[in-house]
Amino acid sequence: MRAIATSNDPVRLSFLTSLLADAGITAVVLDQHMSAVEGSIGAIPRRLMVADADYSRARRVLTEAGEA
Repeated sequence: MRAIATSNDPVRLSFLTSLLADAGITAVVLDQHMSAVEGSIGAIPRRLMVADADYSRARRVLTEAGEA
């Protein structure tokens, strides 16, 4: 798996996940529960991950949407 985006904004990550899902690409958000551990200070960004095989297509989808 490869990181396609990192962010501390859960709304943005949800939007990016939806964009990718509409294109048929499965994405997984990692580190989303770390905010509870770090005290919600935003020190650890969440990673939006896609399969290696989907990375190029996912990058293209996000670029076309102005999100890359």
